[in-house]
Amino acid sequence: MSRFRLIVLALLAPLALGACGGTPRTLVLADTAQGDTVASFPIFVATTRAPAEEPSYFTGERAATLSFARLDMTVPRAHKTGELELPAVGEKADPSLHFAVSKVTSLERAPITAQVRAELARRKPVDRDVLVFVHGYNTNFADASYRFAQIVHDAGFKGVAVLFTWPSRGQLLQYPYDRESAFYSRDFLEAALRGISRELGASRIDILAHSMGTLVTLEALRQAAIRGDGNFGGKLRNVMLAAPDIDLDVFKTQLSEIKREITVFVSADDRALAFSRRFAGDKTRLGAISAKDTEIVADLARNGAHIIDLSDISTSDQLNHGKFASSPKVVQLIGRRLQADRGIAIAGPGFGDRLGDIAGGVVGTFGSTVELVVTAPAAIAGR
Repeated sequence: MSRFRLIVLALLAPLALGACGGTPRTLVLADTAQGDTVASFPIFVATTRAPAEEPSYFTGERAATLSFARLDMTVPRAHKTGELELPAVGEKADPSLHFAVSKVTSLERAPITAQVRAELARRKPVDRDVLVFVHGYNTNFADASYRFAQIVHDAGFKGVAVLFTWPSRGQLLQYPYDRESAFYSRDFLEAALRGISRELGASRIDILAHSMGTLVTLEALRQAAIRGDGNFGGKLRNVMLAAPDIDLDVFKTQLSEIKREITVFVSADDRALAFSRRFAGDKTRLGAISAKDTEIVADLARNGAHIIDLSDISTSDQLNHGKFASSPKVVQLIGRRLQADRGIAIAGPGFGDRLGDIAGGVVGTFGSTVELVVTAPAAIAGR
């Protein structure tokens, strides 16, 4: 075994203790008609993954063009907010106990455009939002789909959900490949966002990106800004980055081109980002800063990046890398703010209320000068 591989394995050891190994999860279809479910909704998919046969549907390899699909998802009545109830890998879901998929439909561009337009048209004008989720490293197609379903439900999102899934191989040792796949997918995400803004009849677009998915997102937004339409026709309202696996210096250069408000969920105890930092030359990762980094936070705030520190929150996530979804209070906070002002990252007097009033605690305030740090409210800590 090469010395390089031994070093990588040593770095990955802490992650392996908190990660699932073995056979990758797939989308095994379930008979949802027989289950006791509390909700059902479609997730529309745009992907740069290579297509595959069921139950995988899409692999971790790269495709030359975007592919599209529709997933019909259900949520079990037994679901607890912040949890992602799934069957053992390879087994069929019990819709009464697990998140389940009843149907997967591969679609061409024209049919998926028509279906999303129809979904938006039947909603109230105030709910004609599209929420785009961009997952992170070490995530296969099934894992991304189930996690997004949980987020959509727990946030109480009433618009149309779109999953942009890029070719992560879903393996711990594939970090370099995943990172290159993230760069590979940036043009495709920009094109997808452009299509959503122009062709679907959406009133607003919100983006939630996690981990390495924030790299795909920021690169796409940076390119769009350089082309002269970084707001996608004025429809892009909210950009949220959760546990971003981004070099802090790189983020600052991206932000200087993007020139828009961005909300960043961070946690100093993120074990996955601790690995990433060591793998990337010991450079600070954006998602691993905290309220204690006062100079960094103040500098980012002056350039439009608002930091929400989740360091004091405890969840079932052993790596502390998915707190935005696994903390009931945080995922509900995301949903409530989207409903309340159509954009958690919008600064100014209209956003000068306390996030703690919504989450149930006391927390720093965003003012028009955007100079203060938002820290975790006491009501969230320990949940």
